Amino acid sequence: MKISRLYKNIAALAAVILGSTLLASLSSCGEVKRGAYTAGTGAVFCDDGFRNILDEEIQAFEFSYKDAHIVPFYTSEQACIDSLLNDKCQSIIITRDFTKEERQHCKSVNKRIVRSQCIAVDAVAMIVNKDNPVSALSMDEIGKILRGELTHWNQLAGNDTTAIKVVFDSEGSSTVSYMREKFLPEGKKITDYIKPYAQKNNAAVFDIVKNDPDALGIISVSWLGNDLSVAKNIPMDRRMEEYADENDSINTDLTDEVNIIKVSNPNEDNDFSPVAYKPYQLYINSGEYPLFRKVWMVSTASNSTMLHSFYTFVTGFVGQKIIIKSGIMPYHVNSRVVQLVK
Repeated sequence: MKISRLYKNIAALAAVILGSTLLASLSSCGEVKRGAYTAGTGAVFCDDGFRNILDEEIQAFEFSYKDAHIVPFYTSEQACIDSLLNDKCQSIIITRDFTKEERQHCKSVNKRIVRSQCIAVDAVAMIVNKDNPVSALSMDEIGKILRGELTHWNQLAGNDTTAIKVVFDSEGSSTVSYMREKFLPEGKKITDYIKPYAQKNNAAVFDIVKNDPDALGIISVSWLGNDLSVAKNIPMDRRMEEYADENDSINTDLTDEVNIIKVSNPNEDNDFSPVAYKPYQLYINSGEYPLFRKVWMVSTASNSTMLHSFYTFVTGFVGQKIIIKSGIMPYHVNSRVVQLVK
């Protein structure tokens, strides 16, 4: 049965939220032994798109294990991969798994075994200023913007004749790589078609869009979730109680400081449905929001080390519950749809 038929009633709901029930089996496999296993200092290299998630994971882990200290380095995805391959670090967070050849390199050259697990399903979000009238884009329109075929806002909506200012984070980020592979011919770069405004990080992209009506920001949706921002104002002991709660957790709140573009993807699989979706967890999980990708944690840390314990923590129950708060999908969930009754 096609997606459009499965979800034709969902689009009519006044409010849709996702309740995520983490698999009970994760409670046992995500346990971390205390003692030497949780003492020491280690580094984790991470694409900047997932900074908010890793920061909270580290705070929760260090709160639980007082002798553990994780130092994050936020850099491009390729720099993360190169660092692990060159044995400059033992833990990274990226948007793909390691290949057979990369695993063999780590084993033969670095004498390390690669462990990896998908920890989340992320979405790439399109954001505009609150004064921008554009509220939805199709995948075809996004491709045309990145290829320089749509260049001005009045080609999409309204009377604004100014040029579309495409704003990314750093040039080597996973977001740039994803959009290039999704919309451009093989071997082509976005800069072959347009001159995007590359920023230092996702926070800078967000700030530009907040202040510039002509900007079209492309950013990880984990930067747009309100729940994790609100959680940071709550003492860590109370946050840990909530993370450890095995009852359903609800998250649909996305920031209202910018407008988040709905995206449609008419194609044969969905009966060429023109319905556009925001990157809520429900629509990321169902695939109806089309700009989604997996997030992987890759580790070469040995057993009985603090970094291996952190890997176990992130991929376990509490670590997955934290990801729910970020606005993206933890990988290990059962999802359901409910309707809010006012």
